[in-house]
Amino acid sequence: MSEETADRRLVSGWEGRYFEDFTVGDIYKHPYGRTVTETDNVWFTNLTMNLNPVHFNEAYAADTEFDERLVDGTFVIALAVGMSVIDVSANATANLGYDDIRHHEPVYHGDTIFAESEVLSKRESDSREHVGIVTTELRAYNQHDDRVLSLERTPMVLKREYAEPTPAQPTGWPDGVGTQPDDLD
Repeated sequence: MSEETADRRLVSGWEGRYFEDFTVGDIYKHPYGRTVTETDNVWFTNLTMNLNPVHFNEAYAADTEFDERLVDGTFVIALAVGMSVIDVSANATANLGYDDIRHHEPVYHGDTIFAESEVLSKRESDSREHVGIVTTELRAYNQHDDRVLSLERTPMVLKREYAEPTPAQPTGWPDGVGTQPDDLD
């Protein structure tokens, strides 16, 4: 084996937080802002059959107090929740609820959304020993630091002792796909 390959090894990547990793009061600033495009809004509005013309009719929206089309609020919810998965629910077995949803400011085409989650509470599950229940407040902001969304989110999160990922078979990978330990000999 050459010196260049002598140090090759399979290393675990980020697998998300397990129940034990959450501490009340911790705030996770989720990586990567996401700019909302006109295409995002038009497709999502059409897919969900949201018939409010403020989302898809430029002439109508121009005569509103906003002077232009607004991004569908349920798209903003879906985007912010999606941004939080890497830190909050990559190891969730179920989402129990979304509560206290508030749209604080409108979102427009071209706005870049950033999200963060604060851990509000955590507890053992009464009915499932392999998970705990975590409640977070998810907050989304635009590029001007205007809060555009907040909500409480409660997933059931797997406990570490019940997780089975390995460097050779991380979560979501079938057994035997990609580099395996025997490939490194």
